[in-house]
Amino acid sequence: MTKTYTTGVIEEMRDSIQSILHQWAMPAESVVSLLNVSENATFIVKPPVDSGCDPIILRVHRPNYHSKQEIESELLWVESLRQQDLVHTAKPLQLKTGGKVASLPNSSEERFIVGFEFLSGSEPSPKSDLRNDFFTLGAITAKLHKHSKNWPIPIGFKRKVWDFDSMLGKTQLWGDYRKALGLEEEGRNILAETALLLEKQLSTYGKNKNNFSLVHADLRLANLLIDGNQLSVIDFDDCGYGWFMYDFAAAISFIEEDPQIVDLQKSWVDGYRSESFLAKEDEEAIPMFIILRRILLTAWLASHSETETAKELGTEYTAGTIRLSKAYLAQFNTACSE
Repeated sequence: MTKTYTTGVIEEMRDSIQSILHQWAMPAESVVSLLNVSENATFIVKPPVDSGCDPIILRVHRPNYHSKQEIESELLWVESLRQQDLVHTAKPLQLKTGGKVASLPNSSEERFIVGFEFLSGSEPSPKSDLRNDFFTLGAITAKLHKHSKNWPIPIGFKRKVWDFDSMLGKTQLWGDYRKALGLEEEGRNILAETALLLEKQLSTYGKNKNNFSLVHADLRLANLLIDGNQLSVIDFDDCGYGWFMYDFAAAISFIEEDPQIVDLQKSWVDGYRSESFLAKEDEEAIPMFIILRRILLTAWLASHSETETAKELGTEYTAGTIRLSKAYLAQFNTACSE
């Protein structure tokens, strides 16, 4: 993937956003500031204090990734979840010209842009005791999955599929794990062996209406907001068709080696079962999805090396992925020998 988020590009985005603030009925003198860069670039727009307007969030999409149809489909699901009060999440904002998806002007590549209401709260800290939050998150996830199983998919609805082929196989939506930062031959062989095992295990696990449908696919801490007793879920940008238990693996993104993961998984499962049935075989599949997600994130860091996340985690994250893969392979080999 091209390095699309240089300082110059971010400044161009900011200027372009400033020129179209009227699309969301925001004053032209509002202050536009970058919040973060990940797959997309997210900005906060703060109006003058005497304007009577609230802050809003604007998400500028990475070019050549999601189509306009896919983005509109994401927002359809979000609206349905909000209407049924199944999850507390930000309201997508209507444009004055109609619709919810605009194009950023003055850009050499087409970049779609979407507005959301601003939600208060802060990201949970991985250094805190997250067990209660993960119980709540498990319950919310179960509600999302129940909705996914029963929602009549609208005509024209389109989202990406998160399966082995799109993650680690032939299509690789987030890049090639074999190009991971700092990866050498021994580590590459370990990851390849793990990927082969995962492919076989996932084929055996299969896809059916009880384990595979529309999922959030990125419930990591950065996409959660805690405000008192309220846990909000934001950023449905990666939602697509995938395995339900993958949502837990996504929830522990970048903290997979933390000692509290065992307790967090138990809390999440307990929360899930407080709202919906969860089969034992699905619970037992969670470690498979944890290592699948970990290798996928390792590929993402390599293909998005311009992001702060990639710069911060770097080659040590790759080393951790190798450690986890070796442990996963050893566990499987032990189980086979018994």
